[in-house]
Amino acid sequence: MKKYVGSLIGIDQGNDEVFSDFASGGDMWTGHGSRERRKKIKFSEPFRSIPSVQVALSLWDMDQGANVRADITADKITLTGFELVFRTWSDTRVARVRMNWMAIGEVASEDDWDLY
Repeated sequence: MKKYVGSLIGIDQGNDEVFSDFASGGDMWTGHGSRERRKKIKFSEPFRSIPSVQVALSLWDMDQGANVRADITADKITLTGFELVFRTWSDTRVARVRMNWMAIGEVASEDDWDLY
């Protein structure tokens, strides 16, 4: 658990398309090749410490002829951003994915002092 004492808490959020492979016949739609997609996200301003990041699917367009399999996560979280990650496997075919995200953490205050 992260605990913040006497700090400003910032919340940043977004809704980003991770990929759209249907029209282009990409790997996720054909079921061949890379079964992982990553999208770099930059926060609107840096956090003071590494934030907590929550991700969720806001759109998934899947082929109905196979099992629906998805693993979503936030990876490589820094003060300035992170990577949205979508993975699938086996015979699952994915046309497109959009993900919501929310980052919560400590942010700098105009009252902070930088002595050195």
